[in-house]
Amino acid sequence: MYIPSANRIRDGGRINSFIQSHGFATVVTHNDRQFWASHLPVLFDQANEGHGVLRSHMARANEQWRHFASGQEVLCIFHGPHSYISPSSYVMQETVPTWNYAVVHVYGMAKVIEDASVLRKVVNDTTTKYESHRPVPWKITLPDTAIEAMLKAIVGFTIQITRIEAKFKFGQNRSQADQDGMLRDLQASPDLGSQELANFISTQNVPAKH
Repeated sequence: MYIPSANRIRDGGRINSFIQSHGFATVVTHNDRQFWASHLPVLFDQANEGHGVLRSHMARANEQWRHFASGQEVLCIFHGPHSYISPSSYVMQETVPTWNYAVVHVYGMAKVIEDASVLRKVVNDTTTKYESHRPVPWKITLPDTAIEAMLKAIVGFTIQITRIEAKFKFGQNRSQADQDGMLRDLQASPDLGSQELANFISTQNVPAKH
């Protein structure tokens, strides 16, 4: 991924937090004939050493899981907020429109989960993560026979992370006045995506580059 130095994020804590908060990701593979992409909820297990591990599952009818046997690197893209940026937001308006966003690319080696109990834990952990924010979290109460039948229809996998690239493009190369103007316009926009990006930028406290 092309990342100008002003937009590259190296802080592991910020990157890990982003992945945890934006867990619906795009998993991209190649099987020597074509690219393949699936959009999946992905769990991130951090590690004291190394980059950690991703866990997820997909439908068994989805041929992509067969690509993992090739031993080729897998790309998992975690998407954050994004928005169109108008030059009218800037003090210095002799420029062109752009698009600001936050994204993290995670690369690694994928492996199919063979153990049914481990696959079941992936499903349980995914459900728990997204139910935990609800006032009354839903819990899996299906009988074991029904769960076992459903597990046969999916394939679980892990991705041992080999490298991570993070890009937060917020106009850090522009003056503080221009960055402030951009943020005000995003906050005032009726577009929910623009408001989401404004909220995210406000939490990052990214210093301007003069």
